[in-house]
Amino acid sequence: MPTSAPRARIAPPGPDEYGASYADYVSRVPAGTDILDLLERQRESTLARIGKVPESRGAYRYAPGKWSIKEVVLHVSDTERIMAYRALRVGRGDGTPLPGFDENVYAPASGADAVPLAELAQALSDVRRTTLALLRHLPPEAWTRRGTASGAPVSVRALAWIIAGHEHHHVEVLAERYGL
Repeated sequence: MPTSAPRARIAPPGPDEYGASYADYVSRVPAGTDILDLLERQRESTLARIGKVPESRGAYRYAPGKWSIKEVVLHVSDTERIMAYRALRVGRGDGTPLPGFDENVYAPASGADAVPLAELAQALSDVRRTTLALLRHLPPEAWTRRGTASGAPVSVRALAWIIAGHEHHHVEVLAERYGL
């Protein structure tokens, strides 16, 4: 079976490749990171963390009006789905401006608390696997293609960094606010 050629490391995005609202997520990815390797390692570590949470804690909210653990997990999946879809569209050269989304509408409408936590964790794993399959097979020139999403410029590589940084942010929130 033939092996594929080694892939070149993808350079991080510049600040002109994403909207200011995503700067915190992008900054959470350490300099010199192999983004595809990080995304794979995150999948494993986040699933291990969620796997330790008993089902009885899945609907836990650290304060009234805050998302439950299950809603946080589903939010990470939903956001990654949207960012990966954007990466597909932009990576394939589709210049159609892509709309934003309101995560504060998604969470309560998701029904996450009625889904077993193990199923939400498996869905998150599945989403990450499909994101990685998409990103691993992009031609080199696709990584720097730019489009517009949520009214701001965005490149494919910025979307990969946003996905990683967004998950990192929510894993920190789970640790700090939910004791995970």
